[in-house]
Amino acid sequence: MPLGNGDTPTRIETGREYIESLRGRNLRVFLFGELVAEPVDHPMIRPSINAVAETYDLAIREPEVATVESSLTGKRVNRFLHVAHSAEDLVAQNMMQRKLGQNTGTCFQRCVGMDAFNSLYSVTYEIDEKHGTPYHGRLKAFLETMQERNYVVGGAMTDVKGDRSKGPSEQEDPDLFVRVTKRSAEGIWLKGAKAHQTGCINSHWIIAMPTIRLGHEDKDYAVVAAFPVDAPGITYVYGRQSCDTRSMEGGSIDVGNASYSGQEAMVILDDVFVPWSHVFMHGEHEFASMLVERFTCYHRRSYVCKTGVGDVLIGAAAQAAEYNGVDRASHVKDKLVQMTHLNETMYAAGIASSHQAHATRSGCYLNDDMLANVCKHHVTKMPFEIGRLAQDLAGGLVSTAPSEKELKHPELGRLLDKYLRGRADVPTESRIRVLRLIENMTMGRNAVGYLTESLHGAGSPQAQRIQIGRQMKLDFKKGLARRLSGIDSDDEN
Repeated sequence: MPLGNGDTPTRIETGREYIESLRGRNLRVFLFGELVAEPVDHPMIRPSINAVAETYDLAIREPEVATVESSLTGKRVNRFLHVAHSAEDLVAQNMMQRKLGQNTGTCFQRCVGMDAFNSLYSVTYEIDEKHGTPYHGRLKAFLETMQERNYVVGGAMTDVKGDRSKGPSEQEDPDLFVRVTKRSAEGIWLKGAKAHQTGCINSHWIIAMPTIRLGHEDKDYAVVAAFPVDAPGITYVYGRQSCDTRSMEGGSIDVGNASYSGQEAMVILDDVFVPWSHVFMHGEHEFASMLVERFTCYHRRSYVCKTGVGDVLIGAAAQAAEYNGVDRASHVKDKLVQMTHLNETMYAAGIASSHQAHATRSGCYLNDDMLANVCKHHVTKMPFEIGRLAQDLAGGLVSTAPSEKELKHPELGRLLDKYLRGRADVPTESRIRVLRLIENMTMGRNAVGYLTESLHGAGSPQAQRIQIGRQMKLDFKKGLARRLSGIDSDDEN
């Protein structure tokens, strides 16, 4: 079921069908310095594919959670391909994100595309209002096709940036931000690279977007364009994750989470052609900052997905404590309460941001920016403390346990079963399995999605602090203080 350069009009329904749709694309994917013959079958890559497949299977098992009536066609579509037209739509996205985090214990890779569509919907509308361009109609036509075929669409915003003190047009190398290199009556050609691209190899299409505010001199970089993942001229360099080669060793214990993982790669574009029908910004540099700000507004409240992953880690820590026979200790209960408090604080800020959404001129709804930044700023810190407490409750064996081969060794296995047992009624293997899950989520490959991505995804902490600082409304708040303290009278306000 290959896509054939993105053109096969086959609708995907199930996770199994999604996995098969990724086969035979002849992607240029490098891992360990070698081309990957078929990413679907590579043991390091397959768990990340399984995580995306769960977004399809959830839509079948629980359609009320993961599907919605399309605002474009009126048909039921996957919620990841839906443009929110109410605050309730945005809240439902958050609830689905938490559920998928619970189901996979990792990054399921589709939030970026969802947030790209929502931000582009309003931005293209406003570009067209000012310039009379056809971008909004093109975007809606493209989105309808994606909904009809039920494809995975990735959003690519993060450029490699080069010298951070210089803008795109000031760089020694002009390709350090994605740019248009040439144009024709048929379309445009793109060159550059996008870094840290979540789920890019597992997508069917990618939408490239600007990453920073742009000036007139940066017009070639003011481009938004969609292209199939298997378009000619694209090279993918797969990113390493801690303990990732455990998935190539066989067995299911040491890997911690054998079924699911996240995925990041660098996407290198070498004069990739995009027809005009899939170009949604071309030179309108003054709208780049609007797009970045609206995308990050959506995406920062999307980090409620980490609370679903946090639910798994809290459960693993509680289970480890029970297997160790200390689950009734007061300090253990107190730590689990603290972990839950932190987890729900992140969720509260994100879902409150969605509840306080407002309509844009295009009709789609944008969540509250201040609360979105508060949510993401919490996420840059709180998962690390939850992870620390999980390791505390797990004990030192979380990082010193012997390998699965020792556990199953004909001589050592019997001894390890004896000496690594916690409670007498709990199998030693069960104890080791839950410790490996905690290791996986706090030090192993899924720590990438839970910890590092929480720190840097959708902007590092300072980016949120800048936005929060811009929206503090200190003059308004000082006025409240002056009135209530008697400095200003009510009639002066």
